[in-house]
Amino acid sequence: MERITISIDTALAAEFDQLIAARGYKNRSEAVRDLVRSHLEAARATEGHSGHCVANLSYVYNHHERDLAERLTTLQHDQHDLTVATLHAHLDHENCLESVILRGSTASVRAFSDVLIAERGVRHGQLNLVAVEIGDGHTHAHAHHHDQASSQVSPVHLHLKPKT
Repeated sequence: MERITISIDTALAAEFDQLIAARGYKNRSEAVRDLVRSHLEAARATEGHSGHCVANLSYVYNHHERDLAERLTTLQHDQHDLTVATLHAHLDHENCLESVILRGSTASVRAFSDVLIAERGVRHGQLNLVAVEIGDGHTHAHAHHHDQASSQVSPVHLHLKPKT
């Protein structure tokens, strides 16, 4: 790990320390690392870097909206290569919150998210992207031993390592 030294004025340091305490950081270093990571990720997003990502797409929708739940499910099935998992929660008698875990090329994930958020009846859509590198440069499978008599090999998968 590399050590750096920065100088900031007293008022800014005090405000930063309040933020650190409120967010539960144990020290300034970890807070600064998170700020740098966040800023780098934002720069990647605005500069349109291609590559791969993992992402969380969250949105609220009214499940009474005509055919909306079916349209959302169809969109996810049509992009099954991007969609890893979906969490569905009922907020009240009318509104649901869904959180969709995605992975794939950043351009594809963004395009899919834009289409889903643009569906009539979807509200409060938000995409949180994390750029990743494909680990080791290759794919592989793992053997899973469910019982002594047989072993199964899981499908080939990639290891995705966050960039920062």
